[in-house]
Amino acid sequence: MNLVRTHLFKRDFLELRENIKRSAEKALRLFATNPFHPSLHIKKTKGEILKGYHNIFEGKLSKSYCFLFLIEKDSYVLLRCGKRDEFFK
Repeated sequence: MNLVRTHLFKRDFLELRENIKRSAEKALRLFATNPFHPSLHIKKTKGEILKGYHNIFEGKLSKSYCFLFLIEKDSYVLLRCGKRDEFFK
């Protein structure tokens, strides 16, 4: 499977604090090789988290940070990353 980063994901990633970026890079490397590794805590979200998207999954980057993605054909499309509280209010 390929990893595809959206423009919003790239922007979100650049805005992360340096220590969170390091955790995120480690988690995303693991995700690229083993997408459903238990430490990523991958789960399907409920409801419409991002307008216009359905069947979104959440993965853990750190204690308070996560990334959102969906599966399209042979790709994992990384949609957003940031504080979990911002996505799940």
